[in-house]
Amino acid sequence: MNSEDLFKKAIKLFPGGVNSPVRFYEPYPLYFSRASGSRIFDADGNEYLDFSMGFGANFAGYGNAEILSETMEYMGNPVPEGVPTRGEIILGEMVKEAVPSVEMMRFVNSGTEATMHAIRLARGYTGRKLILKMAGGFHGAHDYALVDAGSGVMTFGVPASKGIPEETAKTVIVGQYNNVENIEEIFKKYGKDIAAVITEPVMGNMGVIPPSPGFLQFLREITERYGSLLIFDEVITGFRFHYGAYQDLIKVHPDITTMGKILGGGMPVGLFGGSEEIMKNISPAGGIYQSGTFSANPFTVASGIATLKFLKKSNYESTIELARWIEEKLSPYKDLGVRVNRVYNMFTVFFNEKDVVDYSTARSSDVKKFFQFFRNLLKNGIYLSPGQFEASFIGMAHTPEEIEMAAFKMAYALEYDMNVGGDKNQ
Repeated sequence: MNSEDLFKKAIKLFPGGVNSPVRFYEPYPLYFSRASGSRIFDADGNEYLDFSMGFGANFAGYGNAEILSETMEYMGNPVPEGVPTRGEIILGEMVKEAVPSVEMMRFVNSGTEATMHAIRLARGYTGRKLILKMAGGFHGAHDYALVDAGSGVMTFGVPASKGIPEETAKTVIVGQYNNVENIEEIFKKYGKDIAAVITEPVMGNMGVIPPSPGFLQFLREITERYGSLLIFDEVITGFRFHYGAYQDLIKVHPDITTMGKILGGGMPVGLFGGSEEIMKNISPAGGIYQSGTFSANPFTVASGIATLKFLKKSNYESTIELARWIEEKLSPYKDLGVRVNRVYNMFTVFFNEKDVVDYSTARSSDVKKFFQFFRNLLKNGIYLSPGQFEASFIGMAHTPEEIEMAAFKMAYALEYDMNVGGDKNQ
């Protein structure tokens, strides 16, 4: 069956025909049957060079032979779920060695779970109620994360989805990423009641937006000044830019870290962790509850161990250089309304006349032009993350030849198919 026929079946089973809203695009999403290395193959018989890589989870590449071999060794002696295993200790020790601020941790099943429990932990540890998140920051699909900015300079959030009580949204204050003055004013008014600030250190869910110089250092200083905790959501950035977390590259260490995606090597995973002093408040050691039948399940743990072993000896710099090629190839189109935001090996192509530095400028991007770009590349065998506000990723399986080809096709799409640069023959 082809993608159109599959979607006709899916729409009768799943809301909108999909099991996550970011997977849908008009007129219907492609359905994929297999993947290998940096390539994915759809049900219609087409092959694509993939820059979504499972929204970043498959950094080491699909079907990595070394990881599969290692994983099969651990899976060769199956153990039941819901019980302690030696594997979870091995993976935990690997994380602790790579990310020094994570002295103790809990494995969970997704980034959503990780941030949800991290917020509860911060509230329970501080005895405070309020959480400060950044406008446009996405930390999963639980009630405390699905809160958008209201009106005014300093504002409590408003529900971003039906089904979230206003009372819940009123415990979340929405600040402005990269805006020191805004965050300072919020703390002056509410600081004694703020349990934690939660942010992605590099924004990846409103497109890739790097922190402005000194912004994350400021968050560390102001949270310490007011006795609040700092939570870095490194679900995307953990183990992406080097063997460890982004926090160690910039030498800003949060109180609580969340991770996921790469950590599971393509299997469902999440983690929240921090100092022993904070984490010992999680049950059964303390009074803040968290549990999960499939937390640290042996299949995810085996995949995670194998993935980290592979990444520890891998050349991250090569992936960064390949992403730089794309940025440089598309840079001539900046004056024509194309912006490429890149941080190390992740990037977003924005269609925007202005530099994209925060939620406001990201929201002003032309989503219709991006979708035109996405569809054009799809026809030419290039698969990007299918939304203007998603990140695209260079992984360990991408080759220089593939990136050169992809960069050429992206530039060609802008220059001729989309006519961003105008018709040079006129």
